[in-house]
Amino acid sequence: MLRALILAALLACGVGTVAAQEYPSKPMRLVVGFPPGGGNDVLARLLAGALQDELGKPVVVDNKAGADGIIAAEIVARAAPDGHTLMIGSSAQMTMNPVLFDKLPYDPVKDFEPVSMIGMFPVVLAVHPMVQAVSVRELLALARAQPGKLNYSAGSTAFQLVTEMFKQMTGTDFNHIPYKGSAQAVAALLAGDVQLTFVDSPAIMSHVKAGKLRGLAVSTAQRVATLPELPTVAEAGVPGYEFVLWSALFAPGGTPRPIITRLQELVVKIVNTPAIREKISATGTIPVGGSSQSLADTISRYIAKNAQVVAAGNLKAK
Repeated sequence: MLRALILAALLACGVGTVAAQEYPSKPMRLVVGFPPGGGNDVLARLLAGALQDELGKPVVVDNKAGADGIIAAEIVARAAPDGHTLMIGSSAQMTMNPVLFDKLPYDPVKDFEPVSMIGMFPVVLAVHPMVQAVSVRELLALARAQPGKLNYSAGSTAFQLVTEMFKQMTGTDFNHIPYKGSAQAVAALLAGDVQLTFVDSPAIMSHVKAGKLRGLAVSTAQRVATLPELPTVAEAGVPGYEFVLWSALFAPGGTPRPIITRLQELVVKIVNTPAIREKISATGTIPVGGSSQSLADTISRYIAKNAQVVAAGNLKAK
């Protein structure tokens, strides 16, 4: 029996090694669960171009927006575990949906192989210029004077949780208006359909810099180099507030380990390439490029953290 087990293990290793040597054998598909224009999409397109150069095969970005990234996650979870269908997975899909939805057509741990984190998104708190608030403290005063009168746009469950944590820590109330993605959430704010939003910096930074929207703060523990004029939410009047979103590369569960290792090495190499790093940083995103295990640990940690916010707010996905 021991010999049989050893032989089976050796055969599995051999199959994985052959798969990695022949990989990729056809065009690759990089699925994104959100529309073009948001932070995940921006990173997907940068990564796709670099992977195509490195691997010598076409890498096509496929936007499967809707249902808070659930559609895309289900597609990749059911894809052949050969490394040719991958996902740019967000913190919303992998750590927020599991605690917001009673049922999901995928398991973020069992159905995926974590490859590497790509970048972390500072979240920007911004308001429409017509809102009579030029600071976080003034926004809080306005919200307390008009409870339930201010609406916020959220392009995914991620931003709902970011805002819910803000509400819980400040004792304020804002009405949640869901949208299909960050670009749509920002468009709603530009049109004045909502009064405020928490959104990833790549989707809103240009509008803040152009003066079309008023940025009030960032969600990170420290200020963001590309938006140095914006204080952190914590220093602007909400001590202890910190919330960072992230985007990472995932493969379907069961993808051979040598392929995962190869992809992880490539992501780290790409993210640390000066030209790519500069492009990522220019969007307000923090480049990462970590290990598979580090990503797995991050998922476990964030699921626990988000579960506390959801329970305190008695939240359910809309």
